[in-house]
Amino acid sequence: MTIVNMTIDGKQVQAEYGQTILQAARQAGISIPVLCEHPALPPEGACRICLVEIEKQRSLHPACTYPAAEGLVIHTRSERVVAARKFTLELLISDHPLDCMTCDATGDCMLQDLAYEYGVKGDRFKGAQHRYPITDPNPFIQVDRNKCILCRRCVRACQYINDVEAISVFYRGFNAYIGFGADSVMQDSPCEFCGSCVSVCPTGALTEKKALGKGRIWEVRKVRTTCPYCGVGCQLELHVKGDQIVRVKGVDGAEPNRGFLCVKGRFGYDFIYSKDRLTTPLIRDGDGFREAGWDEALGLIATKFKQIIQESGPDALAGVSCSRSINEDSYYMQRLFREALGTNNIDNCART
Repeated sequence: MTIVNMTIDGKQVQAEYGQTILQAARQAGISIPVLCEHPALPPEGACRICLVEIEKQRSLHPACTYPAAEGLVIHTRSERVVAARKFTLELLISDHPLDCMTCDATGDCMLQDLAYEYGVKGDRFKGAQHRYPITDPNPFIQVDRNKCILCRRCVRACQYINDVEAISVFYRGFNAYIGFGADSVMQDSPCEFCGSCVSVCPTGALTEKKALGKGRIWEVRKVRTTCPYCGVGCQLELHVKGDQIVRVKGVDGAEPNRGFLCVKGRFGYDFIYSKDRLTTPLIRDGDGFREAGWDEALGLIATKFKQIIQESGPDALAGVSCSRSINEDSYYMQRLFREALGTNNIDNCART
């Protein structure tokens, strides 16, 4: 492994050959702002916010794509760098809605944070602004192209994380915008609604429809848990306001999902509050069902099990454990079938 030595903001830094300046700076605890880069995605160099000054070089360079090399002397906060970042932010804000007071991404928007840090108010450049309609009819994700900064994070997440390639950039220059499929809407594209695009979006361009108006980032408490849908064990971060879950996110960097989820894990939590959930046992009575107490229901099940075993043997029984149950419940279920009932016919819905 080749190690290179650099100087970043006067600090001696070592990096592995093949790393970028941004990666080396992060390892050294030096912050370089960036909008288009994401640790799980290949670098793009699209936003130009991470520009740094390298001694003996004429131009500023994006830290997210420039390779670490021996002897580099780098300045991340020089007057020239700060001016370039502020200029780029002013250009972005000039075509960005200034509705932060009502935007659901407020407090969780990287563009907003950088505009505050660099004192960008959005009144320097006056010109044409996009006015895209917010009309995507899909049930999960609100698409607001007016807030898109064309960082292409969503494009790369769809391509490299989910391997679907449902998102692309259409046209060029000022007319460029993010689109889906063959320039259609999300639900008519190959999109699987995993929400990876939402999880990497640095602004409010892609947001969960179910979470709109339910609570700002500072109003929720975050609860880490495990997804109940299958046996993979993806880690979830529940955003809870009061006693209600308002949104679900992946836990950044956590194994095994590294912060990314499927459509069920991200959007399928409504069953918790469903009025159709059973709260008491039901026993078939004629053509319908009647409510029963737990003692009566469990007694009936035991009687039926004994009857089946007596008539057809224990292998006439089989059990399927639900992955929404905790591991301990599945363990006791298989012990019930193997030791008490005498059959190994036990399965789990996650075994696919």
